[in-house]
Amino acid sequence: MVLFRRLLGEVLRAHRVDRGMTLREVSAEARVSLGYISEIERGQKEASSELLASLCSALDVPLSSVLRSVSDAVAVEEAALAPTPIPVVPVGARVVASAA
Repeated sequence: MVLFRRLLGEVLRAHRVDRGMTLREVSAEARVSLGYISEIERGQKEASSELLASLCSALDVPLSSVLRSVSDAVAVEEAALAPTPIPVVPVGARVVASAA
């Protein structure tokens, strides 16, 4: 199962690290407790829309960019978890082995 909160936390942590910011710096800028941000980054807590907007502002990254990155990560995980479709061959069709 794909957990949105885990992927969101990974994206937020990546942005924080890319900006060279500590949890303490983001906490002060966003006015959110350091422990709560840490739990969000580890995928243990859900971030409200207001909190997420505050974190994005502190990280100087557009909310749309964060959500796009999370959406892309969800799509990758969904594809990896999807069962491999079995090709349907019509009755009477000739099956030719490919040279792979």
